[in-house]
Amino acid sequence: MHLRSADTLRALAKQGGHSYQDVAASAGCHKSFIGALEVGDKAGCSDELAERIAEVLGVPVDVLFAPIASGDTGRTVRQSRSAA
Repeated sequence: MHLRSADTLRALAKQGGHSYQDVAASAGCHKSFIGALEVGDKAGCSDELAERIAEVLGVPVDVLFAPIASGDTGRTVRQSRSAA
């Protein structure tokens, strides 16, 4: 699953009085992973982890995360231009 909005993640954590350390500890991951999701260094996470993060923040998982399309690795792929 990929994070829909870093702003929403930040706002929900702040609203709930949670640091990323708190969220990570409760969700079962490292705080650097939460930070990497926020800044886009991580394209996404497992469904299970997404559900735990959302639960810690008290929202349905689809508020924070969207499914990654089948075959989508989260990487940006550049297509080469062929000479015409």
